[in-house]
Amino acid sequence: MNQVTKSDGTVGKALALLDEVASIGRPVRFTELLSKSVYPKATLYRLLQTLTNQGMLGYDPVRQEYSLGVRLVRLAHAAWQQSSLAPIARPFIDALSAKVGETVHLSQLDNGQVLYVDKRNALSPIDMFSQAGKVGPGYCTGVGKVMMAFLEQKQQDRAIGQQAFLAYTDNTLTTPEALRTELDEIRNVGVSFDREEHEPHIICIAAPILTKSGRVVGGMSITSSTHRHSLADLEKMKPDLLATAQQIGEAAESWHFPENRN
Repeated sequence: MNQVTKSDGTVGKALALLDEVASIGRPVRFTELLSKSVYPKATLYRLLQTLTNQGMLGYDPVRQEYSLGVRLVRLAHAAWQQSSLAPIARPFIDALSAKVGETVHLSQLDNGQVLYVDKRNALSPIDMFSQAGKVGPGYCTGVGKVMMAFLEQKQQDRAIGQQAFLAYTDNTLTTPEALRTELDEIRNVGVSFDREEHEPHIICIAAPILTKSGRVVGGMSITSSTHRHSLADLEKMKPDLLATAQQIGEAAESWHFPENRN
């Protein structure tokens, strides 16, 4: 759940509660929310009632469960169109996916984490964690590392401080020092790799999407499986990946994206 400060007031509490319901990933009962909540029972109930009345949450009186409301679907669609790279980038990532025959991910950075805003599947897609709308860790994904590598130092320091450094696999970077070393290398070579750091057998090569001034507006990756490709195979796709990232960056110059929340 995102941190709520005193100045955020009731709105901040309500949004944090929405995050909590969303993170559970299924309809949830009041008792379960109460067991996780930092709020008193009466406060939690009042927040749930307000969110339900406003259509931000739905409530099933038979099952006595809360779930995300349809109003959020409309807001999410509007946000996708207005605040994400996806509408601008889609024709470029479609073309790249078709050319290389692999899955292409488009991402933006949100509080140091990876928000997947689009995913274009190749003819033979493989099962993996990421899909549009999901949030993944920054420190052990190719797109997360490459976006962090090109942040200004102050932003990068903050993003590193927001990482959990859990070991998902034997290849996961688990310390800030190891991550900093890799970010320096990524900045030098221009791309990053996911070496089965988040999921076994899933590998990728990733590039930043930058404005002409060097501001990070997103990241993109070509993702495959060790059953089909090696990291050396993916490296051969680097020219096409970088060219596409540059095209998207140029197309995004006239679009006013929100600043990355890092």
